[in-house]
Amino acid sequence: MSVKRIGILTGGGDVPGLNSVIKTVVYGSSETGAEVIGLRRGWEALTHVNLEDPASRTRYVLPLNRDNTRVIDRTGGTFLHSSRTNPSKMTESKLPAHLKGKEFPSKTSTKDGVTKVTYDVTQQVLANLEALKLDYLIAIGGDDTLSYAARLDSEGFRVIAIPKTMDNDVRNTEYCIGFSTAITRATEAIERQRTTVGSHERIGIFRIFGRDAGYTALYTAYVTSMRCCIPEYKFNLQHLIELLITDKQYNPSNYALIILSEGAEWDGYQVKEVGEADAFGHKKKMNVGEDLSDEIKKSTGEETIVSDLTYDLRSGSPDFVDKMVASTFASMAMDCIQQGQHGVMMAISGGCYQAVPIPDPKLGSRRVDLNTMYNTRRYRPNYANKLGLPIFLTRA
Repeated sequence: MSVKRIGILTGGGDVPGLNSVIKTVVYGSSETGAEVIGLRRGWEALTHVNLEDPASRTRYVLPLNRDNTRVIDRTGGTFLHSSRTNPSKMTESKLPAHLKGKEFPSKTSTKDGVTKVTYDVTQQVLANLEALKLDYLIAIGGDDTLSYAARLDSEGFRVIAIPKTMDNDVRNTEYCIGFSTAITRATEAIERQRTTVGSHERIGIFRIFGRDAGYTALYTAYVTSMRCCIPEYKFNLQHLIELLITDKQYNPSNYALIILSEGAEWDGYQVKEVGEADAFGHKKKMNVGEDLSDEIKKSTGEETIVSDLTYDLRSGSPDFVDKMVASTFASMAMDCIQQGQHGVMMAISGGCYQAVPIPDPKLGSRRVDLNTMYNTRRYRPNYANKLGLPIFLTRA
């Protein structure tokens, strides 16, 4: 088929490297004669746009070309902006004014005594894609964004997926855009704070991204020679405290460090959640680092320093790995479009670039393999038996 118009969007949070994807797609499409349409604010562009309203069209639809994307890869963030919107589960309050009163499939659910009605506006999304005369859609995101990308492709619209998340937990790929920069930033922040933690002879606790999977904490610990606690394994609180006190005693500067995934928990403890759930059912997690700090103080009297390294990791420009992978994933997406492929995700599998099926959302996030990657007694990464593994030390 002749591809004349390609849509592109970025869903969920921003990560360094997204603008390299956008620019590469635009420059690659200009060589084939296809037009690229940027859809602003992720899936919200296709649920909220009113194509009959010029102001709405301007807010959500941005034609892309070499001129307006020439320098965007020099910075972080996403040129197309983003949002957490799930077109298959929208509440009445989230529906735009021009859709209220229309008939959509609905579902009623009750949780914690609260009944909620959600609407599936996929038919409106498909209508907007048709009205925009798009032949393909490139969706860039984590497992939440890509779960709806899989839904759209199953509905008959041609979708190419590109994984991005600092959690690196999308199935079917060993790498997601943003992961390397997150590890680089976390490492730099921790190395800077060693001087402060050491000067005050305290225990430094670093909270890092990882709601369901511990890759970000694990790999940061791997390159900083630190202990870490991850969501995949509930640790023993007293054993961890004993390890940290021993680390502190044997350190000439009399300090110790620990990295916690935001979803890490110990036996008998559950991370508290606050606020309303987002479009994909996630609530914000309270800081497990503060709770661990309280337990350490109660148990030993030791002073701590708690640092939250979450959102700082997604700011600024990407490192070399994320620029390279982002540009390569974009070029692969254009190759797949030229070959008529769809329903595939750009990935690294077995250490090689591959086009793989978009992950089944029912399977959830990819998780750390405790047997090969994590020492559950020392709360450290496993360093042994790496010979023959792909560059990112895991297999999709």
